[in-house]
Amino acid sequence: MKKLKERWNVSSNWQLTLIFIVFAITGYSSLQIAKPFLSLIGIPETFEPHWLYRVLRIILIFPIYQVLLIIVGSIFGQFAFFWEFEKKMLNRMKLGFIANYVDSKLKKQKTDI
Repeated sequence: MKKLKERWNVSSNWQLTLIFIVFAITGYSSLQIAKPFLSLIGIPETFEPHWLYRVLRIILIFPIYQVLLIIVGSIFGQFAFFWEFEKKMLNRMKLGFIANYVDSKLKKQKTDI
């Protein structure tokens, strides 16, 4: 736990517990949301070939998870941690321009207040 706290720059066990709870809720929720979303766009669970349905669901789960991670993290008061986590992940996937765009909007919003 100590190494994880140092790696994530987390100060307390309580904050680490909240982070684990957010990861758990987000993972489960993204799985539950993907299924009805596929049905909503016209791809039912009985879609053939079934392997393609599974691949599409996995592809859909990824962006849902990313958005939910920020939302649920914010609800639990951990927005700063999860936003930094997302930025690192997006940069590793060569999608850092998304994080830069959102950061610029957040900074502009702060200066407007």
